[in-house]
Amino acid sequence: MELTLQGDLGCAIAMDEATQVGQARRRALHIAADLGFDESDGGRAALVATELATNVIKHGHGGFLYLRSVPGRQSKGVEVVAVDRGPGFNLASCLPDGFSTHGSQGIGLGAVVRQAQVMDVYSDARGSVVLARLFPRQHADNDIRFGVSQTAMHSETFCGDGWAFAIHGDILSAMVVDGLGHGEAASRAAEAGVAAFVENPMAEPSSLMAELHQSMMGSRGGAVALARVDMARGTLRFSGIGNISANLVGAASMRGLASHPGIVGAQFRRAQAFDFSDIIGQLLIMHSDGLQSRWRLSDYPGLLMRHPAVIAAVLHRDFNRGRDDATVMVLALERKHV
Repeated sequence: MELTLQGDLGCAIAMDEATQVGQARRRALHIAADLGFDESDGGRAALVATELATNVIKHGHGGFLYLRSVPGRQSKGVEVVAVDRGPGFNLASCLPDGFSTHGSQGIGLGAVVRQAQVMDVYSDARGSVVLARLFPRQHADNDIRFGVSQTAMHSETFCGDGWAFAIHGDILSAMVVDGLGHGEAASRAAEAGVAAFVENPMAEPSSLMAELHQSMMGSRGGAVALARVDMARGTLRFSGIGNISANLVGAASMRGLASHPGIVGAQFRRAQAFDFSDIIGQLLIMHSDGLQSRWRLSDYPGLLMRHPAVIAAVLHRDFNRGRDDATVMVLALERKHV
């Protein structure tokens, strides 16, 4: 399998009144049409967006719906993530048609399960996150287990963070970049870094960092984290400059990946790479400093086992500082990627 993805900001829609449900439905249809979905598959995406948006308003007391195109093994799909801070719910009780916590018909989550190839949930007293990914019907086993949650500061048009990843055979490579400051100038710096990454994503991280440095010269520069994973060998090589946080998280441990001070595109010492072994079965979590770094997955029972896109959304919801662009990427390090 070969895939190189240049990430985008996606669409975030605040959900606090019924009229926004129609906006979510139209956005899902638009993404599906851009991906070449036929009428039936586009209708599935619209139905899922409608149901999840309605649930956020009725049961989650408001929140957000995030929509974007997402890569799969055989084709691109539509990703819908519903996020709220409501009272939470028991998924097993809500899936059978006819169950509802508010006396309505109660068919929403059951419909999502039937329409989406990928559906996952995390819900507790802090709120709920529901993920749905939809691909064309003929592509059943299509999911790549990664997730990204990203927002621009104060919902600005430009986001100073960027992300990308690539899978070529046994090798997975990922990057997160945070342009200095925020707004259009920071966005241009991040775009320059992403462009250099997608030109040569399989390069060794320390040499790739030098390429990003050259590409980002003349911009504000920024912080960069690069990870190269060899799935066959179960190893990871990491290089970071600036304040992108990166961690390897497993059931019994959490290892921070060290970055060096500096600004890529401006000034830093030669990037040093660090090697890690026995990483299969763990999560790689990288995020910009728009997120607080004091999170621990152990504070969320069962979250470690959820889909990476759910994990990214939970961390983004609960640890977003709210005063900067914020990006969190979560990758499941497993040989199924290959």
